[in-house]
Amino acid sequence: MQPMNATSPPVPRSGLDSPLLTRATLVPFVLVTTLFFLWAIPNNLNDVLIRQFMKSFVMNRLQAGLVQFAFYIGYFSLAMPAALIMRRFGYKSGFLIGLGLYSLGCFLFWPAAIANRYAFFLGALFVIASGLSFLETASNPFIAQLGDPRSAARRLNLAQAFNPVGSITGVLIGTIFIFSGVNLTAGQVNALRARHAYSAYLHAETMRVVGPYLVLAAATLAMLVLIALTHFPESLTRTEALEEHTGSFSALLRHPGFVLAVLAQFAYVGAQVGTWSYFIPYVVTYTHDHDKAAGFLLTISLVAFLIGRFFSAWLMRFIHPSRLMGIYCAANTLLVLAGVAFPGWLGVWALLLTSFFMSLMFPTIFAQGIRGLGPNTKLGGSLMVMAIVGGAVLTPLMGLVAERAGSQALAYLIPLAAYLLVGFFAFSDLRRSRPAVGGVLAQ
Repeated sequence: MQPMNATSPPVPRSGLDSPLLTRATLVPFVLVTTLFFLWAIPNNLNDVLIRQFMKSFVMNRLQAGLVQFAFYIGYFSLAMPAALIMRRFGYKSGFLIGLGLYSLGCFLFWPAAIANRYAFFLGALFVIASGLSFLETASNPFIAQLGDPRSAARRLNLAQAFNPVGSITGVLIGTIFIFSGVNLTAGQVNALRARHAYSAYLHAETMRVVGPYLVLAAATLAMLVLIALTHFPESLTRTEALEEHTGSFSALLRHPGFVLAVLAQFAYVGAQVGTWSYFIPYVVTYTHDHDKAAGFLLTISLVAFLIGRFFSAWLMRFIHPSRLMGIYCAANTLLVLAGVAFPGWLGVWALLLTSFFMSLMFPTIFAQGIRGLGPNTKLGGSLMVMAIVGGAVLTPLMGLVAERAGSQALAYLIPLAAYLLVGFFAFSDLRRSRPAVGGVLAQ
């Protein structure tokens, strides 16, 4: 073995110090990172819609939870068609189709509100989510492959750091422009009914959702035009497209750890969506504060999520992504347990802080899950996006537990179990990544 000397080049620390971007990849990175911001807005507007529809359509938490069911079924249904289309036409086709469906679904909120039909809103949400499925199926592997594969988790965490900016924007839009702050007492409801004005009041509350979604439709169309007019280098638009024709599902499913990564993503998304979807009802139930105040508390939680994204991307320079994720899962298990055991202000702040520790989970599971898939990267990425259906499954399940048990707090046992599964994946992936060169973890 040749001894190292003062002139020997430094040995890379398993990708922890590898470069994130080059000058050639900067513009595509910025454009696609903007999409991470854009798709977070409707994701978190759903948290406001659940509370608003409980009021305007006079329904319980389980019925309002269908908002998330319709939304994440859209993700699930279109992820695989998105992958197949992109295998044939490249990543840019996924961006354009996704933005088109996204804009159309937002526009459909207008006729849904005019008709005053809850089912029509669910259909519009399905269309929006179908577009987001294309965007996520394209954007996550695109960013992961946009440079040195050893820095994929850091690069994806950096891009995903702009996702909570969209989340905060979505909740603020909903809190300011959708929530009216009017909560009628039983006496006021009876008085409106006596004047035959209660239905008009409910319809006015429903119409409050239209304006924000029409503005979002226009912004999404503008982004579609910008991406359509921007030249993406062929090597970036169709990354590994030719080789992927030789990929297969059977080879993908035999890849070590991939199936567990999909299950972990299913559990994580269900935990995230469920935590945020029922956070406002949790606050209202146990603190007796009003909707707007609860909405601002959710905004604080999303700010913690944003800080966690940037802080975690920095920490990954020194700590293996899977190790860090396992530590964060342990922290969230304890915090959610506090939310279950101590409903009230202590529980509110415990659940609020879970957003900081959940911040790195989606991009890290995604990056670690598709690591080394080679010709199956797009197919693997589509299955990881399909795992987002966890939000459609676990959120209504939380509503069911809350209704049956008569306790909003007990519903949070479901996210608690999800974090245990994600933690198991994190430490399993850490063992698979172990040893590699010179005793340093391989990534």
